[in-house]
Amino acid sequence: MRADLLGCSVDILTMTETVERVQGAMRDRRRLHHVALNVAKFVNMRSDNILRSDVLGSDLIGIDGMGIVLALRMLGVPVQERVTGIDLCWQVLSVCARDGFRPFLLGATPDVLHRAAGVIEKQFPSLQIAGSRDGYFRTDQEEEVVQQIIDSKADCLFIAMPTPRKERFLSAHKDRLSVPFIMGVGGSLDVIAGHVRRAPPLMQSMGLEWLYRVYQEPRRMWWRYTKTNVMFAAILVRAFLSQQSIGPGRLSRSG
Repeated sequence: MRADLLGCSVDILTMTETVERVQGAMRDRRRLHHVALNVAKFVNMRSDNILRSDVLGSDLIGIDGMGIVLALRMLGVPVQERVTGIDLCWQVLSVCARDGFRPFLLGATPDVLHRAAGVIEKQFPSLQIAGSRDGYFRTDQEEEVVQQIIDSKADCLFIAMPTPRKERFLSAHKDRLSVPFIMGVGGSLDVIAGHVRRAPPLMQSMGLEWLYRVYQEPRRMWWRYTKTNVMFAAILVRAFLSQQSIGPGRLSRSG
């Protein structure tokens, strides 16, 4: 089921339903581009046309942030659970190990990428990684990276590059990559590598991962999250006051 959150389409799917779609795409070799939507991305896409095009042009827009869950529920949209990017990444890796699919890892620093690949291989001994490339390549090396991905014949591509570089890369090369499932994973490789700690389960359940990130990196993160959270709240308030809220009647089903 697909809903509209103030001009942004969102797929109302559980983790199980999402993984089933991903598995089907890899099995049938049909492209499925997934975007994990959180508050920061929702806010930033309103002023960043490249990000907006990437989100709205995706095949599957999952609910990553608890703020998105709460906003949808406030607007009358029934949301059972959120599908966080790192949890989906881990679930897809599990499917790859079980069914023989091969992932390609793109992004992060060379050290983080190496350590993350080691953790993944240790967790899933039967998994074959199709290839990997750190995210510190120059613009004139993009063609080389694209060809490396194509030659790998990977079944899925996890991209751990920052916005808007990831979006620009996909906008330029997505149609040529020949990878069925494509997903931006943000800082997931940093978490898998142990470079960044994930929030405790209780904070995850309360949607307070952002607060834990601020605790770990206060100088870099406090203003980023404060700004986007305040802007998101203001967007919702304006929507209610102007009576432009999206109700259950605006829901539409997708195939």
